[in-house]
Amino acid sequence: MTRRLDGQVALVTGAARGQGRSHALRLAREGADIIAVDICDQIGTTPYAMSTKEDLAETARLVEELDRRIVPHVADVRDFAALEAAVNDGVAQLGRLDIVLANAGVVSLAMVNDLSAQQWDDMIGVNLTGVFHTMKVGAAHLVAGGRGGSIIATSSIVAVRPVAAASHYIAAKAGVIGLVKALALELAEHRIRVNSIHPTNCDTDMIQNPALRKAFLPDSPNPTREESEPVYQSLNALPLPWIEPRDISDAIAFLVSEEGRYITGIQLPVDAGFQLK
Repeated sequence: MTRRLDGQVALVTGAARGQGRSHALRLAREGADIIAVDICDQIGTTPYAMSTKEDLAETARLVEELDRRIVPHVADVRDFAALEAAVNDGVAQLGRLDIVLANAGVVSLAMVNDLSAQQWDDMIGVNLTGVFHTMKVGAAHLVAGGRGGSIIATSSIVAVRPVAAASHYIAAKAGVIGLVKALALELAEHRIRVNSIHPTNCDTDMIQNPALRKAFLPDSPNPTREESEPVYQSLNALPLPWIEPRDISDAIAFLVSEEGRYITGIQLPVDAGFQLK
């Protein structure tokens, strides 16, 4: 593999597992050193087990196996001061920042009449305010570095083709689109590109858990992965139930590389044709 990112440093939030770990490893294979941030704790309204410190340590081990440096930090993206301190320390240790991946996110499902104020606050806090915090902290270092750079936010395909029972999630992910477009304009003079990526369902713990399967298969007492496949597949035009984290990582590696140097302000779907249905 061509090491397209030699000498660069990437910040990845939600890096302990799932998409975040995949992105960190892909960029490390391309030559980047990594600042890895994750909450490593549970949010009460999130209906599945979230990441742990052991998960973050495993991400760090895997990056180091690739002979790249990594600075891991436990921080909640909703806490601006904690996130800023983590990123500042990472930049101090690694010497620069070139790439920002605002990837941390959570999901829960509820019809609006059943949606609690706490569910709304947690969703907007992580999936929109947390993205803003990450972009703000990262942009400050990119501007100060004077070398340009790339910022990518993880949105969702349902931000452009909504589904039921996820108004809080869709509102947050749609808000990311507006934020990306606005910052793409603001930061263009600094040669900083800002884009969002929009996955369909991805094969991670975020969807592979009893609570999410139950939402799609309410009549099944304990729906399995195999039972859920036809339901998820029905959402995509291509005949597959979900994509893999590496599919999103591959798209990100392109956007942050020299090959994507003139792409900014876009919403890139990696959706198996979800929005065509």
